[in-house]
Amino acid sequence: MKHKRDYTADQRLPYLCAIALPIGVLSTGAAWLLLKLIALFTNLFYFQRLSFAASSPATHTLGWIAALLPVVGGLIVGLMARYGSEKIRGHGIPEAIEAILFGKSRMSAQVALLKPLSSGIVIGSGGPFGAEGPIIMTGGSLGSLLAQWLHVTAAERKTLLVAGACAGMTAIFGTPLAAVLLAVELLLFELKPRSLLPVALACAVAGFLRPWLVDAGPLFPLQVATPAPVALLSCLAAGLASGVLAALLTLALYRIEDGFHRLPLHWMWWPALGGIAVGLGGLLQPRALGVGYDVIGDLLHQHMLLSAALALLAVKAVIWLLALGSGTSGGVLAPLLMMGAGLGLLLSPWLPGGSPGLWPLVCMAGVLGSVLGAPLTAIVFAFGLTHADQALLPLIATTAVAYGVNVLVMKRSIMTEKIARRGLHVHREYGVDPLERLHVEELMSAAPQALEADMRADAALALCRAASHTHRYYPVVRQRHLVGMLALRGLESAPPEQPCAALAERPSDYLLPHMSARTAAGLMARLGVARLPVVAGPERRQLVGVLSLSDLARASVPHAEEESVREKLLGR
Repeated sequence: MKHKRDYTADQRLPYLCAIALPIGVLSTGAAWLLLKLIALFTNLFYFQRLSFAASSPATHTLGWIAALLPVVGGLIVGLMARYGSEKIRGHGIPEAIEAILFGKSRMSAQVALLKPLSSGIVIGSGGPFGAEGPIIMTGGSLGSLLAQWLHVTAAERKTLLVAGACAGMTAIFGTPLAAVLLAVELLLFELKPRSLLPVALACAVAGFLRPWLVDAGPLFPLQVATPAPVALLSCLAAGLASGVLAALLTLALYRIEDGFHRLPLHWMWWPALGGIAVGLGGLLQPRALGVGYDVIGDLLHQHMLLSAALALLAVKAVIWLLALGSGTSGGVLAPLLMMGAGLGLLLSPWLPGGSPGLWPLVCMAGVLGSVLGAPLTAIVFAFGLTHADQALLPLIATTAVAYGVNVLVMKRSIMTEKIARRGLHVHREYGVDPLERLHVEELMSAAPQALEADMRADAALALCRAASHTHRYYPVVRQRHLVGMLALRGLESAPPEQPCAALAERPSDYLLPHMSARTAAGLMARLGVARLPVVAGPERRQLVGVLSLSDLARASVPHAEEESVREKLLGR
């Protein structure tokens, strides 16, 4: 028992944590640069001035000419994607997931350069997107590139990629804890110290640097009164509405994307077509253009009439869906926050038990958590954006219900549907692997049939064939100490007088009793063998058992019973 540990972390962990610190710095700088690019291109497109000062496209005075600007921006990005890197298309998070799960966390310098530039052009020309998706892709690219310069494993490279992505999100929104939860729920696909600690440190670095480069304090400070008990029922209703809206947005997005795929045009032109919708929508509702943080603030503080909010949000939803479905570059979090807050504003007159600003906040989190399939991230994210401490319980209730609607109604989320359409399935449920719960000593055959080193080949072959079970490999021992493994076919083709010791393959690989079954399965898969010897220790190599694939299969039996066998234990 003394050899068994709760965690698999080793001396590499401090090394990864040390690398994560400069990644946090680089990602914060990238976030600052992205915001400046958005401001620069907004000023260039809508005000014809060279300035990095923040401005809103809603205040332009260009008239109908402004409808052409999103088309120009879409055309530029389409050209950049075709002749630069196709990876810059989309909102960034699915591309990051694909790189992590199926690309060994390798991202190119082209993506690190072109993703913020393309997103700055799209959003600056009026694209109804946020900066979070692009910075996740950009920060992830920086982490991956630095890792590719170092001697690390693919798993360690994944950790550094996610550290860069989440540090960038922290720098944009000032929500480090939500960024860490996003890593766990959506990017890492594991919860291990090896990955969690470097990501947390990178986010902490970004959080400390953010006031110097971006801004200090919450993005949307909000105060709400303590909710009454009846607010629980209101939260259930808000959660159902948020889940339904999230499902409708997800379904609509991929129907639109399917429509673009049916067009007889190269995908390079699609962002320009999406830009037509954005331009026309901008003429109807200028505040639907751009990131829209000011609109989110107005919705949370009830500074908009219901009729005006409904018109604005209808236009925002349409142009966002059409633009994102066209494959242009931009994030989804800010638009989802706006549409969720708008839903809450529309519902607030009919939801008792809380102050008016509570319902835009909880619906904002509900829609976000349902669409992303990341409820914990959404809850903490909404809390971090507003610091509304009295809203925590309503946030939990509303987001849980909305997430439940998503789980029951939708097969996949907006984050995984695009990956699935490329033939790659992502399983979103995380649990303890049955092979992690058991160790080699609990599954191995403790009294394996072994061949003595001095035994002749013909005698050994006869012994193997006389046994109730024959195996492809047998351990060869001398006084119970492992000499090697001998293949049955080697016995069959060997001269009869040849001793087993001369035929055995030397035991370069073996298992130890305290190893987890997952470690054993990984070693067997890497070696391409179905049986491995188990020795008491690496020094003397005393044989204590043999582990086979059939032994590993038994590890899943208790888990299968827990999932399928229904029991009534009390009152029988």
